Amino acid sequence: FNSPYGACPRCTGLGYTLDVDTELVIPNPRLTLAEGAIQPWTRIVGNQQQYQKLLEAVAAAHDFSVDISVKDLPQRVMDILLYGTDGQVYAVGNKKLHFDGIVPNLTQRHAETTSEYIRKEIEQYMREKICPVCEGKRLKRTSLSVFIGEHAIADVVDMTIEEAYNLFHEVNEKKGLLYKTLGAKNRKIALPIIQEVTKRLQNLMDVGLYYLTLNRSMNTLSGGEGQRIRLSTQLSTGLTDVIYILDEPSIGLHPKDNDKLIATLQRLRDLGNTVIVVEHDADTMQAADHIIDIGPGAGHDGGHVVAEGTFAQIKKNKDSITGEYLTKKRVITPPKKYRKGNGKHITIVGATEHNLKNIDVSLPLGTFMCVTGVSGSGKSTLISSILSRALSKHFYRAKAEPGAHKKITGISHIDKIISVNQSPIGRTPRSNPATYTGVFTAIRDLFTTVPEAQMRGYGAGMFSFNVKGGGRCEACSGEGYTRIPMQFLTDVFVECGECHGKRYNKEALDIHYRQKNIAEVLSMTIEEAYQFFRHIPAIGDKLNILRDVGLGYLHLGQPATTLSGGEAQRIKLATELSRRSTGKTLYILDEPTTGLHFEDIKRLLQVLQRLVDKGNTVLTIEHNLDVIKSADWVIDLGPEGGKRGGDIVAEGTPKDILKVKSSLTGKYLKTAL
Repeated sequence: FNSPYGACPRCTGLGYTLDVDTELVIPNPRLTLAEGAIQPWTRIVGNQQQYQKLLEAVAAAHDFSVDISVKDLPQRVMDILLYGTDGQVYAVGNKKLHFDGIVPNLTQRHAETTSEYIRKEIEQYMREKICPVCEGKRLKRTSLSVFIGEHAIADVVDMTIEEAYNLFHEVNEKKGLLYKTLGAKNRKIALPIIQEVTKRLQNLMDVGLYYLTLNRSMNTLSGGEGQRIRLSTQLSTGLTDVIYILDEPSIGLHPKDNDKLIATLQRLRDLGNTVIVVEHDADTMQAADHIIDIGPGAGHDGGHVVAEGTFAQIKKNKDSITGEYLTKKRVITPPKKYRKGNGKHITIVGATEHNLKNIDVSLPLGTFMCVTGVSGSGKSTLISSILSRALSKHFYRAKAEPGAHKKITGISHIDKIISVNQSPIGRTPRSNPATYTGVFTAIRDLFTTVPEAQMRGYGAGMFSFNVKGGGRCEACSGEGYTRIPMQFLTDVFVECGECHGKRYNKEALDIHYRQKNIAEVLSMTIEEAYQFFRHIPAIGDKLNILRDVGLGYLHLGQPATTLSGGEAQRIKLATELSRRSTGKTLYILDEPTTGLHFEDIKRLLQVLQRLVDKGNTVLTIEHNLDVIKSADWVIDLGPEGGKRGGDIVAEGTPKDILKVKSSLTGKYLKTAL
């Protein structure tokens, strides 16, 4: 499907088409045409005045009013508005114009425009739909007409990795329908290829990805899944004397799948390679031949080798916080009593998206909940694709369509949803923790109160590196560096020769608050800034929340592009925590412990428990056993991943989960409780 010889001509090998969606075109049918009910006409029609006159001419010719709510217009009028009048001409001033209809007009403009801005604008009113020609299979009919046995190529790539492995492995074992269909001559030709395919599929299964389908798009995979796919390709090469460096490969893995990953890393080592892993997972540490523990704290308080040696040696080292957690001298204590909630529930009824088996899930409000299960069991589908999208659409009119389900009841029991994911807080270096949380606004306002600033008449814009004509360095536009284009090589960034990386001009840097100028404040860590501003509630309170979520080591002005997904998620969480709570908020977090040490997890749990104590509900998707054992209510999906998942295996308190023999989560949770 990546070649014009094989790709479906309708969707060019994508498997889907972008079609105008009338619900997005008319988001509020209670409005009239005159009030702007047709959303694109208010934004991207070009000559709006002429278009409005054309609409009035169409209304007069077809006997309808632009002052009636769209929901009250008859179907024949809606068909005219959406699909045009088939070549009919209307007099508008001294011009003769056709009325194409909103759907054909947007479709044509999307296909013909060379403007990326216009294309993105139009795509706001479009949705992906399965290609009607290839039915999502991406290939031409001629390619789909070739069969081996009973399977076309589209049937094979639609299988899970495990199903495909079983299909080809049968040929190696000289059995099965495919083996018989090939015949002796074709088997001789096909066998080396099948053996290589089987080997690669086995490697994907060994890293815990048996549940993925072969045609799954890479952009739909989590970071951990993508990393494990790359790891499996290295197993296939058979290279030796290579140093492999992996950053938290256990992200998103259930303890069951983690065992397979560790075995894979040991296989790489046994081939004669060196494997270096940055990791917080205790099982991975136990399997390692050598551990280097960096600390003792983070930021300025870190950077030292606290301990190194074998797992046993780290456990004995009195200076290592990691060692204390491994020996259980420090533990994350589960609550003595589980909350029962406020008696109200949100219930997802008939969830069938992807592998979910028409399940009903009841979520007790006023509790701290965990959704657990092996990789691919349906956790993200249930919570992110169905619940989060449905509630975002209800409260904020979000455009993303929720996954397949019958209904969700009990929404009236909450007044907002906050979904805290790991997407970046900004795409450019101009965004940083200070700007994202809003604390920088209070800091800039504080600098305007300095007598010297008032004498000079400086406003808050003087202390912004984003405002042209203010206090930013114009040589680098407040970025602190200049970019040198290197043509065919990667661009080089060098420190600005004018401001020397400080982002501000001399006039702004002349103003000092307690002997610190604005650039020096931005270079402080959050911990240092808290100590500096703790006497000012508008600043100190927000900084203290950032400390509470374990981010005291970050610099206030640290570019967003240098933050990890876990750090970005915790900055978002801190921002929400700093806002006034109504006590009726549902917080959804997808693996908030990513990148966190045991000590950081302990602090994060304290923050989340505080949120619930205020009457809110916290719902996490999580594999970390310390988080699961701290939850009031656990929903365990499974029993396996992919097609063998999607059912509720167990639900209840962590102690209830232990009693369910079929729960893999319960099996591993016993060690934590």
